[in-house]
Amino acid sequence: MATLTDTPKVRIERRADGVRVLLLDDPAKRNAIGPDMREELNSAATQLAHDSAARCLVVTGSGSSFCAGADLVALFDVDGASPSEIRARQLSYYESFLWLRELPYPTVAAVNGHAIGAGMNVALACDIVVAGPNSKFGASFAKLGLHPGGGATSFLTHRIGAGRALQALLLGLTFDGAEAHAQGLADVFATDPQAAALTIATDIARLEPALARDIKRSVAVAASSPFAVSVGVESWAQAASSFNPGVREAIRAAGRSTRPLAKEISR
Repeated sequence: MATLTDTPKVRIERRADGVRVLLLDDPAKRNAIGPDMREELNSAATQLAHDSAARCLVVTGSGSSFCAGADLVALFDVDGASPSEIRARQLSYYESFLWLRELPYPTVAAVNGHAIGAGMNVALACDIVVAGPNSKFGASFAKLGLHPGGGATSFLTHRIGAGRALQALLLGLTFDGAEAHAQGLADVFATDPQAAALTIATDIARLEPALARDIKRSVAVAASSPFAVSVGVESWAQAASSFNPGVREAIRAAGRSTRPLAKEISR
């Protein structure tokens, strides 16, 4: 894995069941994204995008933080830099984590501590967000005089609605894990978010890979497309899934049973 230092700041654990764990591992800096971590995240993106055996990814942080955001000194405190040069640097940092949205297989964030600014974006770039009791989701850009970046306006608007997103971003609000779950920033609240995320990922990994990927794609289409488009995508994906191993036999077995199909599936 490419790194600018001798100590890796990003680690990938590959499990035999197809679950992958991406660990942000710079606890001394609360896993903030600096130049080294940015390069290592880009390397991780390439590895995970081409990992044909991957079925689900868990993203988490080491120590007491998930990710404390970007290294703002490295990002903005550059003498003589023009606005366009700073913007280009910003985009390079955005790209180091927004690739999570493009992975074809499902992703789960295990937020075990502070997820502030860009760190919040890293979590919300994942498909499913699990928050722990020590987690903090901080939309704190405006408190520094900065406009939100890295997808924050889109992530918050889609998850909690325009009005609440605007309030959170204007006031630089921070939500603890329970509040994040109640607001809709987090999908699951768990005492041990890493264990909960791994349980979810393990269950997802048991699905036929094509099925999990198509469901992820269908939900993404449903979130941004008219109903008719969503149904059209579903129809093709459902037809394709009928050829998955074991599906025909499961349907025939349910048909031979005196119980309704819904009961058979829910066993």
